Amino acid sequence: MGPVYELNGYRVVDLTKPLDPKTETRRCHLLRYNTGGPIPDYHTAMDLMSHLGTHCECPYHHFDDGKSVGELPLTAFMGRGIYVTIDFLPERGYITPEALDRACGGWVKPGDVVILDSPYKIAPFTPDTNTEKDKRLLVNGDTAWWMRNHGVKCVGFGDGVSIESSNEDVKPFHDVCMEVDITFLEVLKNLECLKSDTFFMSYSALPIMGLDSCPIRAYAIEGLPGFTR
Repeated sequence: MGPVYELNGYRVVDLTKPLDPKTETRRCHLLRYNTGGPIPDYHTAMDLMSHLGTHCECPYHHFDDGKSVGELPLTAFMGRGIYVTIDFLPERGYITPEALDRACGGWVKPGDVVILDSPYKIAPFTPDTNTEKDKRLLVNGDTAWWMRNHGVKCVGFGDGVSIESSNEDVKPFHDVCMEVDITFLEVLKNLECLKSDTFFMSYSALPIMGLDSCPIRAYAIEGLPGFTR
């Protein structure tokens, strides 16, 4: 089963990393059990970390008084998706406000979900991170201020952008964005399957009070009226 589907004439692209407890390096354990009785009634106890696979990070991830997953409205987890591949910066270059103006400055609207990417791809959160193999573009406080000033509701990351480069970059990026409830989408997959750079996107999290982040099922629907350029 591939990541692309057809539904009522629209193209749907699954942007989620599948999870297999047998191979995950992050906490992912399932316990299947029968509750008993005359009819088999199987349930599954899930022992998962909040930053597992494709996940949405919410302000409580960074601030003790930030909103948890269950405190954000449903509309915080859907919107017009913008896929921005920045292919004109050097390896390990910063995604500056000037670069964003050039790549998508006249295109992004308040409430958009901006997914950043580049040609310098490696899988995130692996032993290759921050080694000589890691050529990904970088974000910092300046990147965050551009997102905040443009009213972006969520920032997503393809495999061509690093969000674990250094504390000096990562902390201000979180500080500036999450102070105004901008969420993050990490470990997005299948972005190369998109045919459009603008689409409807959903990445709904379970509304659990006190949860800082949540694994989600992210997907794009291309061609929906109101969710195009």
